[in-house]
Amino acid sequence: MTDIVESAEVSTLLAELTRMTGRTDPYPRYRRLREISPLVRADDGAIVATRHADCVAVTRHPKLGHMPSHMFDFVLPGWSEHPALHQLFTSILNLNPPDHTRLRRLVSSSFTARRVQALRPRIERMVEDLLDAMAGETDFIPAFAFPLPVGVIGELLGVPEPDRAQFQQLTRDWSQVLEVIDEDVLATADPAARQIRDYLAGLVAERRREPADDLLSALVVAGEDGDKLTEDELLTMAGLLFMAGFETTTNLLANSLVALLHNPAQLARLRDRPEIAADAVEELLRYDSPVQLISRVAWEDVEVAGVPIAGGERIVAYLGAGNRDPQRFADPDRLDLTRPDNAPLSFGGGIHFCLGAPLARLEAEIALPALVRRLPGLTLAGEPVRRDSLTLRGWTSLPIKS
Repeated sequence: MTDIVESAEVSTLLAELTRMTGRTDPYPRYRRLREISPLVRADDGAIVATRHADCVAVTRHPKLGHMPSHMFDFVLPGWSEHPALHQLFTSILNLNPPDHTRLRRLVSSSFTARRVQALRPRIERMVEDLLDAMAGETDFIPAFAFPLPVGVIGELLGVPEPDRAQFQQLTRDWSQVLEVIDEDVLATADPAARQIRDYLAGLVAERRREPADDLLSALVVAGEDGDKLTEDELLTMAGLLFMAGFETTTNLLANSLVALLHNPAQLARLRDRPEIAADAVEELLRYDSPVQLISRVAWEDVEVAGVPIAGGERIVAYLGAGNRDPQRFADPDRLDLTRPDNAPLSFGGGIHFCLGAPLARLEAEIALPALVRRLPGLTLAGEPVRRDSLTLRGWTSLPIKS
């Protein structure tokens, strides 16, 4: 039986991951945590899983879920009065069955694979237009990694093009609560969440009057056996789709470009063989995941990795660590765009598997081959600036030249 290890070294390694020095390159620390024990205990009592198999078990275990909303009253008194927290904790991202099951069923009836694939020509056009505007030295984040996903999610939801740019800072301000919750963060996140919701409320009202061929219009009328999304559920879902659809894909594109630039042979392989794009995206997701960890709570006494977990305990699956587990991936610190039998954890798993995964994959599969083809002399033009976050791993600035 595996023991849950508590030690000074474990505390030091986990503490380093809360600071920029550790977040810049967390993978050596993940490796050491795996060597110490598959399961370790953090100073706050949370159990941390770092192996691929254990991370899979955490994401799929039917008795591991999110903290019920009524328990937030004890952990975060007054949370429901904060728009940033209320919209996040009452969203599908943090709900459990049967509420999660109901919302996912209603949304999935509109957010279909067919609707996603129908965006391909528009995504291809967006990519080419953005590349047309890139010459000389530029910052990849505002020039490409932000406007592409925000344009795509805006197109999907039906947000008019002139209104889309405002969401970059708003969603970034709101998403801070995924990393840390304190008064300073909430002072920025609350007005951002409120502004997003107010905008979407106006857009929903327009779609009720004049439906269009977009996801928001489809969600307005989505229903099954007389069940429909309430106004609150609709606005919360639309806000979450915008935040998740922009934040994670921006980070996926930027992380992928940095990985390719640091591995020129793999970049050349993608340029010469664009048909490997789908496999390449899976490997880039594995190599430097835009989402590094997820958290669950045991609803009752369970067992993970052969270890008893008491009901009420919190367990954190470090997806980024599982993606570099040598028991699952040969030579895991090597980027291999044609890696066989790939299975990145980056979109989670089980009933909470990311709803937008097909869209993120499609954007990257189109964007990355076009990027390396259109910009053959692509290189860094300066030192990239890492985003000070571990949960959402990415960059705030990525200067390039071609």
